[in-house]
Amino acid sequence: MPDLRDLYQDVILEHSKAPRNYHELKTANHKAEGYNPLCGDRFTIYLDLQDDSIHDIGFQGSGCAISKASASMMTQIVKGKSRAEVETLFDRFHKLVTGQSANGNQYQLGKLTVFSGVSEFPVRVKCATLAWHTLRAAFEGKEEVVSTENT
Repeated sequence: MPDLRDLYQDVILEHSKAPRNYHELKTANHKAEGYNPLCGDRFTIYLDLQDDSIHDIGFQGSGCAISKASASMMTQIVKGKSRAEVETLFDRFHKLVTGQSANGNQYQLGKLTVFSGVSEFPVRVKCATLAWHTLRAAFEGKEEVVSTENT
């Protein structure tokens, strides 16, 4: 299993160093800010929603390797998805990182399964889920900053 953990760590580090969709989205019609006071992570999620689906997505900000990699990978997997599909993904991802995932569900997450080890470090769950909570807030058009202390 150490080889698999090394692979997972490499994927997280690679996404942290070269995050995908890391830019302000000029066509965004929804955005939200998220903050994790425990770790200092702070991100803005930009959405271009069309007919309740994510046409395009971007993010900016700073954070630890786990939070930045999670945001990067999230933007890749949710592009083109509907609100309902995103909610299903959020639920499955949250269960994965909190250790509540049934084995079948984690395979439906694709590359996001690299975050399965986060469940061993409960303090890192908020790092992994910050972008996801912020994405939800963007969908809902929330103006206030999303804090992991309230999730």
